[in-house]
Amino acid sequence: MEIQLDQIQDKIYVIRGVQVMLDSDLAELYGVETRVLNQSVRRNLKRFPDDFMFKLTKEENEALKSQFVTSKEGRGGKQKQPLVFTENGVAMLSAVLKSDRAIEVNIAIMRIFTKLRSFYALEERVERKVGRLEQSVTQVFKVVFERLDNLEDKLPSYNKSRRKIGLKK
Repeated sequence: MEIQLDQIQDKIYVIRGVQVMLDSDLAELYGVETRVLNQSVRRNLKRFPDDFMFKLTKEENEALKSQFVTSKEGRGGKQKQPLVFTENGVAMLSAVLKSDRAIEVNIAIMRIFTKLRSFYALEERVERKVGRLEQSVTQVFKVVFERLDNLEDKLPSYNKSRRKIGLKK
């Protein structure tokens, strides 16, 4: 089974300001049951500090569930709050899950995280440039309207009762 990068990208969420992946999504990608993945993690807890993996709060889980359709608790739904893994946590999973599939999936996930990081950095640079451009345009228009107001005052046919255009002072 070939791993689709966009399939992985759709499974990355931002929670607590950090890009993370759900235990169930990772288990699906690795081709194991979620409980098997979590059991492997519990056996190696020292490898997963809080900045590598954390458990969602009930509120975070509810907010995440509202983004996609899930089964109801008591009807086959997940009873526990899911674990989420940061980029470093996903990388650490390759040391815990040693199958060829896990290695292949981890490489694909690392590529997506790198791609997203580059995208966010580019987006931030573009936002800064647009902000500077907006300031420049505002200043140019201010000067143009001031010059037009001054020009109106100097013209002999200027009608004083006419409403001025431009920025209000």
